[in-house]
Amino acid sequence: MQIRILLAGANGAMGRNVIEVLENHSTLKVVAGVDRLSESTAPFPIFETIEACDVAVDCIIDFSHYSVVPSLIQYAMEHRTPIVICTTGLTDETEKHIIEASKVIPVFRSGNMSLGINLLIALAKKAATLLEDDFDIEIIEKHHNRKVDAPSGTAKMIAEGINDVIKSPKTLLYGRHGNETKRSTNEMTIHAVRGGTIVGEHDVLFAGIDEVITISHSAQSKKVFAKGAVNAALFLESQKPGLYDMNHIFSNI
Repeated sequence: MQIRILLAGANGAMGRNVIEVLENHSTLKVVAGVDRLSESTAPFPIFETIEACDVAVDCIIDFSHYSVVPSLIQYAMEHRTPIVICTTGLTDETEKHIIEASKVIPVFRSGNMSLGINLLIALAKKAATLLEDDFDIEIIEKHHNRKVDAPSGTAKMIAEGINDVIKSPKTLLYGRHGNETKRSTNEMTIHAVRGGTIVGEHDVLFAGIDEVITISHSAQSKKVFAKGAVNAALFLESQKPGLYDMNHIFSNI
């Protein structure tokens, strides 16, 4: 059985990577795309809006823009279509919309589709439970100069994961500047670097007395995220309505 994919953000960098990953896939096939730039040489129709799409699909993979996601969710709910949401920088209102949608359709939501990043988060959570009392925690993320949101959704995932497991959750700060910036014991700061063509790098620093432990992940290609989204679409094919993330795949490996 072939699973027909609608790809949101089809003409973007991640969209092109998904197309390449699925080029010779035995089960999934992109049959339609959505992108504000509808002109394309892709072998399937690309619509400027999801509402204009008149092609039957079985699953939506979203690598679009945070402003587009609400319309994708609405379409998915109306057509009872599972959706994989990979876009970051979503508003609180959109996050609530995702939760409502998950009551009627399978929704896969992750700020990072890489298996390696989810392993990093698991390791960081374990380290945090052991080092909480004696180590300061800082997160540094680096991305290309065209990334629109900061800090990255992945950095937020790491911070939230750590706060979920430690005894005294930290106050999140974003960057540090000024003349009175002495670090307090109850903070965890996320630093965002933007430059060049960096695909994605994340470091979690545990800084103690006379020693520093760093847990790092570096993506060498955007294909790791495309492959993760494809795996998520395959996963959703057999799922009931609900909200899923990479942990559901990670726990089955």
